[in-house]
Amino acid sequence: MDCVRAVADVVLYEGYLLWPYRRSALKNQRRWTIGGVYPRPYAEKAGDHWTVCAEFLMEEPGDSDVEFTLRFLHAVHRQVMDGDTPVDEVRAGDETFTTWQEAREREITSGRVSVARLLRSPVRFPVAVAAGTDEEEIGGGVRFTRLWRRVDGTVEISAVAAGDGLVRLRVEVVNTGPGEDRDGAVHAAMLCAHVVARAGGGGAFVSPSDPPEPMADAAATCVSDGLWPVLAGPPGSHDTVLASPIVLYDWPQVAPESPGDLFDGTEIDRLLILGVLSLGDGERREMAATDPRAAEILERCASLSSGELLALHGTMRDPRRDVW
Repeated sequence: MDCVRAVADVVLYEGYLLWPYRRSALKNQRRWTIGGVYPRPYAEKAGDHWTVCAEFLMEEPGDSDVEFTLRFLHAVHRQVMDGDTPVDEVRAGDETFTTWQEAREREITSGRVSVARLLRSPVRFPVAVAAGTDEEEIGGGVRFTRLWRRVDGTVEISAVAAGDGLVRLRVEVVNTGPGEDRDGAVHAAMLCAHVVARAGGGGAFVSPSDPPEPMADAAATCVSDGLWPVLAGPPGSHDTVLASPIVLYDWPQVAPESPGDLFDGTEIDRLLILGVLSLGDGERREMAATDPRAAEILERCASLSSGELLALHGTMRDPRRDVW
């Protein structure tokens, strides 16, 4: 699962925070624009998804099973408190602390389900993440108070026969929570939602984008909306599918030269890193105060050697042939 999780984490945090990684940047004023599954009352007004689904084929030898894992980010409101007074930001020593949004990772797994069971009837499991709060003491009467709201939904998995030895699997994610305005919907949403499916018992998934010729007609009947499935894991393997809100190729990999997540998998690491290194002192302070993950990027970029930067320049690969 490690190499799958590495790619899935890139999907999870795609667009989480964008260059120049500061709260004041215009592009960071309206966040959570990728892969959101929102409450239906808001989604239908805004034209966003309240349900997403993916279908893909599996070669089924008779004793196979599958496990589905839904992963998403859950929005968290981070409030700076100066004593008992909520404030937008405060200085404590050499650091600035700001009120903003963060997110927490959520992961919900179906457990192993036999394909024979799914062929008889669908299986549904709940998404039910409770609301909560926590506090982080900073010192000098300053603290963070974090608040997250409840997220509710369902995941339904089903299967139908799709030809000799083939089964068409379907996974559908639905947000059943309340929320009519943008702020309420974001806090009740499954953000950057994606699904990982793993086959067991000898079952093997068929490439959705490049199926073998005898299976091409059956693959063409698969319908996906908001999630785009590809084979994942070591190149050549057929036991894992990643259904993502971002269109990928089979067996996507994270480049070994990449020093860490920059929250923009479609950008060039070297350009983003050089941009971070060009920031002024005031901009760096704001970046560090915006989000702990932004502070990690700042520290990581500042510590890169010239050799590590050079490795990011000029490497060319063909994802259809190269094993990384």
